[in-house]
Amino acid sequence: DSVNLAMASLIRVIRTLQEQIKSLNKAIEDHLATIPQTLDTVPGIGPIFAAGILAEIGDINQFKNHRQLAKFAGLAWTEHQSGNFTAAQSRLILSGNRYLRYYLMEAANSVRVHDPVFARYYAQKLAEPKTFATKRALALTARKLVRLVDSLLRTNRIYKPEGGV
Repeated sequence: DSVNLAMASLIRVIRTLQEQIKSLNKAIEDHLATIPQTLDTVPGIGPIFAAGILAEIGDINQFKNHRQLAKFAGLAWTEHQSGNFTAAQSRLILSGNRYLRYYLMEAANSVRVHDPVFARYYAQKLAEPKTFATKRALALTARKLVRLVDSLLRTNRIYKPEGGV
């Protein structure tokens, strides 16, 4: 009987948490409705990704260009050079906003499934012979998404597939 009591208690907790998640998702969607929204016009970016990206970026005008935004997100590569030597391979920087990087990487993974432009770009980068090809291709796709996000937020326009912004 104590097992049944514990199970019933856990089931009530799970149901309560599910209701809270639903109400939070509704609150996020309601709040996003008050903001001029361009990110959710990109196939694969829903209200959660859009809200997360917008929350982490804040005001887009604090960045001069998409390169600064990408560096802020941690989607830039380290530079290894000395004199005339420049390394052919480098890794992603370890600094940057990890939450924004997470949202952009996950959104890029979703967008590549729903948008043929991003799917082709991902496939092209995946085909290039490099180590860690999958992670590299996804990071490069996220970097492409950063350029799109920057452009959409600065111009306040909707996304048109195959034609860019």
